[in-house]
Amino acid sequence: MKHIKILPLLLLAIQIVSAQTIEWRNDRTGIYQDTGLLPSWPANGPELLWHFNGLGQGYSSVAVADGKLYVTGMTDGTGYLYVLDRQGKLLNKTAYGKEWHTSYQGARGTVIPNDGRLYVVSGTGILTCFDASDLKILWQKNAIDDFGGEIPKYGMNESPLIVGDKLIFTPGGKEHNIVALNKKSGELIWSSKAMGDIPSYCCPVYIGDQATPQVATMTGHHIVGIDISDGRLLWSVPFTNRFFEHPNTPLYENGLLLCSSSYGVGTVMLRLTDGGKNVEEVWRIPDFDSRTGHTVKQEAYIYGAGDYGKGSWCCVEWKTGKTLYKDKTLPAGAIITADGMLYCYTEKGDMALVRATPEKFDIVSKFPVTLGTEQHWAHPVIYKGVLYIRHGDTLMAYKIIP
Repeated sequence: MKHIKILPLLLLAIQIVSAQTIEWRNDRTGIYQDTGLLPSWPANGPELLWHFNGLGQGYSSVAVADGKLYVTGMTDGTGYLYVLDRQGKLLNKTAYGKEWHTSYQGARGTVIPNDGRLYVVSGTGILTCFDASDLKILWQKNAIDDFGGEIPKYGMNESPLIVGDKLIFTPGGKEHNIVALNKKSGELIWSSKAMGDIPSYCCPVYIGDQATPQVATMTGHHIVGIDISDGRLLWSVPFTNRFFEHPNTPLYENGLLLCSSSYGVGTVMLRLTDGGKNVEEVWRIPDFDSRTGHTVKQEAYIYGAGDYGKGSWCCVEWKTGKTLYKDKTLPAGAIITADGMLYCYTEKGDMALVRATPEKFDIVSKFPVTLGTEQHWAHPVIYKGVLYIRHGDTLMAYKIIP
């Protein structure tokens, strides 16, 4: 009888694991749930299981749904969505329109899988919804034509946020600055003027544990909180630099919202008050200024690259903002975390495994990423014991379990 009772639970657990979805930085935190990973790597890196060439130009990361890998790239000015299996075999491919072909050419936004659909924002501001089964385009919206939006200097770079049936997108128009669309039909649910800023390459996050559930994001000159129910602007905080760029997704936990940017604006910690209707500043660090690499939180600490122009890897206390170390051993870059370790992919192409300790930037292993093209800007992904690194035209899969 015990076995009869346990079996359904085991089947449910298997279904949950197999249905795991990886979107932008897993769940936008950069924290991956894999355990039992290799505590160190050989001198030349972990085993390369396979690599896929032919993605074209781009900086988007891998997304995963139903065991399939999704990634975008640009060839001859056209954006393509690629579907691979976990062995690196191409299953499907389709064009979705004109991609960004000036100022660091290529695809940008990471695919968002959700409920049998795939969502992609091109650098030219086209939001496309695909049927995941056959890549048929179900609907498209144009940030400029449909919402009076504005494309920033380096193209749109947003992975839209889905909360329930709402898809949150930032066209950056004066009237339709941030919008909620019905994820199935693309119809407008609400529109927010917010502060009327230009988009700033930021992916929004959902805050659901306040009395007023909301979306938080960064636009050209502000950090803003938007009521998820109707698009009402709840609060705003001035936050700007000379290029109006804020690519790093905010981090939220238990009433505290961390926003980090570069070119001198640094990192600020905000506390939500009045049930989420207001915020107050807790601390600010001007030189903890990650450009595009983001930050991760592990226990009571934040890790990431800062000190822009000097390339320091930093550890900062979450609640106090106290800087515990700065280390210049490696160039700055993107950071994710799994199984108590930091995975740091530098802009010079080093992939490093680092202990997540506030005592020092403790590099355990590293290796150079030699395949691929152009800048090392795509964020790495971990899924079922495999480390996926996209470098321009090439996607690589490394085995990081024993």
